[in-house]
Amino acid sequence: EVQLVESGGGLVQAGGSLRLSCAASGFAFEDYAIGWFRQAPGKGREAISCISPSDGNTYYADSVKGRFTIFSDSAKNTVHLQMNSLKPEDTAVYYCAADVWTDAITRGQADYWGQGTQVTVSS
Repeated sequence: EVQLVESGGGLVQAGGSLRLSCAASGFAFEDYAIGWFRQAPGKGREAISCISPSDGNTYYADSVKGRFTIFSDSAKNTVHLQMNSLKPEDTAVYYCAADVWTDAITRGQADYWGQGTQVTVSS
């Protein structure tokens, strides 16, 4: 059974940091791209970052570039998203997702999805 389990969300003040984690199981971790999406109330889903664990290639949306860092731990089949300099507009439910194709994730699609974790940034 494929599972993507997010953790690390919470409430933080503007300017603060959080680290999200996505623990993957049930599929060949190195064969998939793992991405992070977010969806704020009343807004569409946004693909914000993606990594290919096999070669380390990464993608960042302009909205998070320079503030967020994605990295993987293949030994633990886990992908982390380090979020620094958080802003109130980063408030959203953050989802982890996996797809064979990196391009699919950057287009907002994925084969597998986690349940989401809430991130709230207060001003």
